[in-house]
Amino acid sequence: MKKIVFLIALTILLPGLSSGYKTSVSHPDPMVSFLKEYLDIKYNGARFNKFIYVAAKRQRLYLICNDTIVKTFIISTGEKGIGNLSGSFQTPEGLHKIAEKVGDDLPINTVIKSKIATSEQATPILEAKSNNRDLITTRVLHLKGLEDGVNAGDNKDSYSRGIFIHGTHEEGLLGMAASKGCIRMSNKDVIELFDSVEVGTFVIILNN
Repeated sequence: MKKIVFLIALTILLPGLSSGYKTSVSHPDPMVSFLKEYLDIKYNGARFNKFIYVAAKRQRLYLICNDTIVKTFIISTGEKGIGNLSGSFQTPEGLHKIAEKVGDDLPINTVIKSKIATSEQATPILEAKSNNRDLITTRVLHLKGLEDGVNAGDNKDSYSRGIFIHGTHEEGLLGMAASKGCIRMSNKDVIELFDSVEVGTFVIILNN
């Protein structure tokens, strides 16, 4: 019940970002204080000085540092919704961290397979349509779940599921739930995020 109340309140506090592709204006926000209070209580002992917050229903990713929203990006989460089971093709909920960064200095739009760069260069699709290839492009942030039985271990393990934050060639679908469970970003944006975070940075994914 407490989680439901929190998610409702956080949804009300989330800044309206219906216009524009992203914002780069740093500003203190009551949503951040509310979110950090929730995280500090739920994950006692973790330090949330800099972290990534994914709001799945909003299709937004927030980079937060020292109680400030540093960047907001339009993303695409799982087409089949939020869920943690292996084989569900859903985006997992809960606390994660960046376990690996892949693709440093790769040319933009490089196709990455099994976390290895290929010679293929993707052509971004700017219309809201899919060519059913589900390419991983430009940069990869491989996520590791930190909650046993929720997103870590057994058949709910985000790392073994291959849950990434990554670039996509289907940029026209950003802002809609369209992925196979990963968190998609535009190729320019994923470079910016990649350069702004480190291995070990927390990532909290909530269905709001």
